[in-house]
Amino acid sequence: MNSQDPTASTADADRDPVVDLLDVLNLEPQGKTRFGPLDAAMDPDSEHTHELEMFVGRSQETPQKRAFGGQVLAQSLMAAGLSVRGNPELGERDVHSLHAYFIRPGDSFQPINFAVENLRDGNSFSVRRVYAMQEGKTLLSATLSFQVPAPGLEHQAQMPAVPDPDRVRTTAEELEGIDHPVADHWRSRAVDVRTVEGALFFRPGRQHNASQNVWMKTAGALPDDPLIHAAVMAYSSDYTILESNLRRHGLVWADRRLRPASLDHSMWFHRPGRVDEWLLYQQESPSASGGRGLGLGKMFSLDGTLICTVAQEGMIRVKDLD
Repeated sequence: MNSQDPTASTADADRDPVVDLLDVLNLEPQGKTRFGPLDAAMDPDSEHTHELEMFVGRSQETPQKRAFGGQVLAQSLMAAGLSVRGNPELGERDVHSLHAYFIRPGDSFQPINFAVENLRDGNSFSVRRVYAMQEGKTLLSATLSFQVPAPGLEHQAQMPAVPDPDRVRTTAEELEGIDHPVADHWRSRAVDVRTVEGALFFRPGRQHNASQNVWMKTAGALPDDPLIHAAVMAYSSDYTILESNLRRHGLVWADRRLRPASLDHSMWFHRPGRVDEWLLYQQESPSASGGRGLGLGKMFSLDGTLICTVAQEGMIRVKDLD
């Protein structure tokens, strides 16, 4: 998946980007279907079938025509959450973890189908597997777990001391004077992203550290729905999680030699949080090797509460230009 595709739709250039994002997350139920045994190759006589709950969602058009990985991730979270909510006997169960593999790029001009398999509904946890598909081919496979609210041990990492968001340059300020279609798309994202150490759109950072801090929140208010807030966190978590790798090596997104793509993505949701209020996304890269880079991140609310932890490995290749 493309890790830095803009969020604005080229077909809806004048549409409010937050309204557009909510529309993308508004999946349409398609009923249920059944498929054959997963272990048919090992047990051809098995008659056990599996039920899939189907959803469909539109894509956000991008100049590269490749679906933004964060979009597919967020829609997969929505599909799993809607499946859990579809059983009223389960009560309140919020997502607590997500583990996904990006398998192949998607077409940003085509809708995406989401097939949800119910792996288990226990007394405290529900587990769903989601397949995001286009034209019968899997784009992403994810497993998500949901939990009944429960008390327990409490501790958390400390939020780093960084300048407040109103003291950090906005994307518009970072891109001032740059007349380029991609820059226009970056300016119109649904999420306000402000990098404390300076954005890596066109200019590399002065210090080549494998870490950075990013303030972010949606450009408008979101509904009071924890599933939507979790989905938008997943969506925006894919924006900059690999940038610590780029910063360490003096690279920028506009470098024509760069070939980035998300490979896998995990999130752990520790506590409730809102993404239409400022979150600090602390990021670092402990390693890059084999054409891959690892990114780790923590999201803190403005009061220092640790909301979630993120891990992603991405393909980061730097090709020689002829």
